[in-house]
Amino acid sequence: MMKVLLIGQGNVASHLYKAFSTTENVSVQQINSRNLINIPIVDIIVLAVSDDAISLISKQLGEREELVTHTSGTVNINAIQQKRKGVFYPLQSFTKGTEINFSNIPFCLETKHKTDYNLIEELANSISKKSYNISSQQRKKLHLAAVFVNNFTNHMYSIGNEICNSNHVPFEILQPLIEETAKKIQKISPKEAQTGPAKRKDEQTIKNHLEQLNSQQKEIYKIITKSIQEN
Repeated sequence: MMKVLLIGQGNVASHLYKAFSTTENVSVQQINSRNLINIPIVDIIVLAVSDDAISLISKQLGEREELVTHTSGTVNINAIQQKRKGVFYPLQSFTKGTEINFSNIPFCLETKHKTDYNLIEELANSISKKSYNISSQQRKKLHLAAVFVNNFTNHMYSIGNEICNSNHVPFEILQPLIEETAKKIQKISPKEAQTGPAKRKDEQTIKNHLEQLNSQQKEIYKIITKSIQEN
């Protein structure tokens, strides 16, 4: 059985602890990042802490024989000070109180040594069906892409919700459209799936839309419309 020490108490740490606790192949312990004295000997240490804290906590751990990893989407592998270092990044948005099914969450993995990669891959496969060998540079770009497809997209939902609420229209009417778009890009590229007035260059509809928006929404609409038309 693989022994894992999870350091951190945030969203990612909480969800990982719950996931590891449900598998028979992993024995997991979780501690707070402020309690690093006399920590146990394990197979893998996972730093599920804020990006700024990774290097500091790694230094505080001192010389360790175990593989030490972090879960960040942007921090370089070399932020880990120990000789055996790695990245164990689950590419997903985590919110407290929201259930997560790890089986389909992709894990982006990186280590300095092949034997350590096999170990971290085994850990990922204990809770997920998907793992990828992703370098720090690739992961940095992947995280940027994730901000566009997740964080920015969710903000678009928020604006749509505001427009619906201000006009007494239930936002749930838009949910089948949201779901269909998500399904469509699993079969064709996002560029091929693009529709709407910007794609059609329907200037009259675009003008009509702009007249209905507040100043901030108007700027967002113009920028996105221009990007679609020039893509």
